[in-house]
Amino acid sequence: MERESLLTGILVINKPTGMTSRDVVNRVSKLLHTKKIGHTGTLDPIATGILILTIGKCTKLSEFLTSKFKEYEATFVLGSETDTLDNTGVVLKTSDIAVDDETITSCIKSFEGSYDQTVPAYSAVKIAGRRLYDYARNGEEVELPKRHVTISSIDILSIDKRTIKIRTTVSKGTYIRSLIRDIGRALKTYATMTDLVRTKQGNVDKKNSYTLEEVECGAYKILTPDEILADIPTVEMDDELFFKVSNGRKIELSMDEEYVKFVYKNEVIALYKKDDTAYRMYVKF
Repeated sequence: MERESLLTGILVINKPTGMTSRDVVNRVSKLLHTKKIGHTGTLDPIATGILILTIGKCTKLSEFLTSKFKEYEATFVLGSETDTLDNTGVVLKTSDIAVDDETITSCIKSFEGSYDQTVPAYSAVKIAGRRLYDYARNGEEVELPKRHVTISSIDILSIDKRTIKIRTTVSKGTYIRSLIRDIGRALKTYATMTDLVRTKQGNVDKKNSYTLEEVECGAYKILTPDEILADIPTVEMDDELFFKVSNGRKIELSMDEEYVKFVYKNEVIALYKKDDTAYRMYVKF
């Protein structure tokens, strides 16, 4: 019987198209011989790019990492809308309306900011205990929920007739398929996503990711808690504070940051989160 791995950290995978995020987790779990592994933000099978896997004690960082802004490069075509909002679905609506480049650019830039976005019918969001895609596959009508999302930036990389490529940075919970749908409708036509690449999540960049083939042959690096939390404010501990943190006590600090990390002898011991006037244990490593 193989022993369970004691690895702790994060592994950044460059997800290939055609695989679900769970497929990737299952494959890496077998390769690293660990069951304690998760991911920090689903990518649709059509999508590629950054998929952050949390391993060991770092699985407790999933919510922290998921909350980070994400950057995507997406391609879409004007003139049609599908049930899945991407080119894997069934075309439901078409339009022959022509839109000039200046109008397209102005419309896309107008989406910078916050708005209430309707989630896709084909998504894993739950309503009454069931995933939305279950309702959609069974042809059942259900009111789609809205999420308040923020589009920090959105830039046009290219416009080639009806095919448009954008780069956008968005908040947690944003569906790029829905953003593209909304852009199409704002242009008084329709739009369908044809390609999606997640290029960044927080301070993690696609250039620091690994393919599954590289993981398979051992050509990868697992980031440690020190590296993951490099941009989080640090509190250096003496022996007395180390004892308190080791025992999970709340800590009073005159700081305003949402998160702080506690370091003892150059090693990250814990991540704390601000709770009213004190900081409380969020993850202990």
